[in-house]
Amino acid sequence: MYRQLVAIVLTSAWLLAGGGAWAQSPADSSKPNLVFILADDLGWTDLACYGSRYYETPHIDRMAEEGIRFVNGYTCGPNCQPTRAALMSGQYGPRTGVYTVGSIERFNWRRRSLRPVDNVTALPLDRVTIAQSLKTAGYATGMFGKWHLGQLGEHHPRQRGFDEAIVSMGRHFNFNTSPKVEYPDGTYLADFLTDKAVDFIRRHREKPFFLYLPHFGVHSPYQAKKKLIAKFRDKPAAGGHHDPTYAAMIASVDESVGRVLAALKEFELDENTLVIFSSDNGGVGGYLREGIRGGTATDNAPLRGGKGMLYEGGVRVPYVFRWPGKIPPGQTCDRPINSVDLYPTLLELGGASTPAGQTLDGASYAGLLAAGGRQEPSREAIYWHFPGYLGAGAGTWRTAPVGVIRAGDWKLLEFFEDRRLELYNLREDIGERKDLAASMPDKVQQLHAQLKSWQTAIQAPMPTPHDPDSAPETKPGQPEQE
Repeated sequence: MYRQLVAIVLTSAWLLAGGGAWAQSPADSSKPNLVFILADDLGWTDLACYGSRYYETPHIDRMAEEGIRFVNGYTCGPNCQPTRAALMSGQYGPRTGVYTVGSIERFNWRRRSLRPVDNVTALPLDRVTIAQSLKTAGYATGMFGKWHLGQLGEHHPRQRGFDEAIVSMGRHFNFNTSPKVEYPDGTYLADFLTDKAVDFIRRHREKPFFLYLPHFGVHSPYQAKKKLIAKFRDKPAAGGHHDPTYAAMIASVDESVGRVLAALKEFELDENTLVIFSSDNGGVGGYLREGIRGGTATDNAPLRGGKGMLYEGGVRVPYVFRWPGKIPPGQTCDRPINSVDLYPTLLELGGASTPAGQTLDGASYAGLLAAGGRQEPSREAIYWHFPGYLGAGAGTWRTAPVGVIRAGDWKLLEFFEDRRLELYNLREDIGERKDLAASMPDKVQQLHAQLKSWQTAIQAPMPTPHDPDSAPETKPGQPEQE
């Protein structure tokens, strides 16, 4: 009760001082600009402000110093598409059918005991995206980078609410774009996308805008500018961070953030612009400790595992927010936030309406930002539903079908193949090394019942039994960009 009273008093004081100016008065019709910058495969510890002693991220660090840094930020999936679908729709995977990347034939599930739930590979057209909602509310909307929710025709972001959109992924040099755009030889993709983003800000500075800048960096192939690679070549490794090319890729994403912030300052938009920085899933690393053969681009320690896993290393990511004069500077918040929360938050800040007939699974954290993180959570739990398999090298697997709940400090995983339950206290055991399921049966029962209730309410489809002994030997499908 005391904590709640303090939070209310602090929040009220901040609002009265003008810090809650996004709650516009009827006489003030101005709307804030909204900028969301998303890195690809950037791990939770891949920023200096999140603990790296090898990578250098001065511009993102400045964002954190001037705003708020969430240490319990989560994605809706352990790889690319489910997170992006949740960000754009405000819905968990069971509502969109987007659980992973590509079809279930990517990996040889026939040698396992369950048949995965079929995966939807493009965001359903009947979902109103956050861009469509903000456009209806008077925003200019632009997107430059990795879309990955259906690339062509009516699925292209130009048809999903973005006034302007250039899509590119797959390569960092000699890249393709949709629509086709010419650029000088040797152009680095992160720089190209930032050029387009800054130009968008310049041209739309007189009206509210929503800018979505989803970088392809730091996704493989690991390619970077030579000058930046040279900067890190002789730097000593630290905490599992060691690769100069990967460090250079992070530096390019950080340069992009710096250029966006500089443009906002140049055009005198700083105090009317919320800038958000995050990643779509955990970093590529941490596998060998789990007996998994996979890449080692980075290390997510102290978190367990990495991209493609439902342990913390796969789904916990950086989340940094900056809005001078509105968000108190230098704050750290431990309240859990999730991909589905972006949609209701931007609706509230932009004065937009919830689309009719579209359930939003997230909770707005607008008030949490205004209060500098000092506010009680507005929900009991966050959830994951992953009814498929993600393979790795040498016949190992990053994950099998699993359901997850995080409630408070507690996290429960239910692996559907053998119904195994694992329980962790994340405040005391961030590395998920001490499974408490056997010693805390009451807590297991409580969280499991809560997870099952959510699965029933959202009508989450389950993988079905399959006899691996009778399955013919098959080769998995072609790899796809995660």
